[in-house]
Amino acid sequence: MAAFEHLTVERADDVARVTMDRPETHNAMHRAMAAELRTVTADLHEDDSRCIVLTGTDGAFNTGADLSVLSGDADDARTLRKIASSLHRAIENLVRAPKPVVTGVNGVAAGGGFGLALAGDVVLLADDARFEFAYPRVGLSADGGSTFFLPHLVGLRRAKEIALLDEPIAPDDAVEMGLATEVADDFDARLAELAAELADGPTRAYGATKRLLNRSSGRDLSAQMAAETDAIARMTKTADYGRGLAGFFGEDAPEFEGE
Repeated sequence: MAAFEHLTVERADDVARVTMDRPETHNAMHRAMAAELRTVTADLHEDDSRCIVLTGTDGAFNTGADLSVLSGDADDARTLRKIASSLHRAIENLVRAPKPVVTGVNGVAAGGGFGLALAGDVVLLADDARFEFAYPRVGLSADGGSTFFLPHLVGLRRAKEIALLDEPIAPDDAVEMGLATEVADDFDARLAELAAELADGPTRAYGATKRLLNRSSGRDLSAQMAAETDAIARMTKTADYGRGLAGFFGEDAPEFEGE
């Protein structure tokens, strides 16, 4: 995998961990960092990792576009298009990844970073993390998929409240709303534990289930159940299915290998 200037990519067993690393800007994105996120998330589709972790460095997750590169007029349109286009491809890559994705929100996630956090299949929050919509403060509309994720996760009325009132969302409130999975007292240990647990699972079955869930809102019940039938039949061709069935009827838990 290529080296990156603004990201750190580490492999531990079957977990690929991507850490956003622009601490001087609270991990805000300029064009280069957004492009790196697009590239690494595409690369991780194809590698042999079985779980992807995305987090930030130095007590921040991601604070959206780097406002210091903007001038405050229409000349910024091209820059914002470039950042948003790369960010959006990265988010699509995470959502469509054929393996579980954990976003570890270790601090503030604001603007485009808010949407990036919501792209995780599992969203883990540190006890001092917070979500901020943030766009109204600079007179901009939203990006990063937040106008898609929010209505799906919390409903249209609550989504409008979050977007228009723009009040910071504390960790426990985010979990209660359905924006996050859990809050961890020992964030680093819990993040590693979750990633390891998911990486030990039936990766191809996880990927098929993700696809079914992601596409469910665009289908009626009959079409969704037809897709379920096709998917479950395909899973019988995986080696992990044989391991799982043997484990179910045996005395030992199955050791899935992701194939």
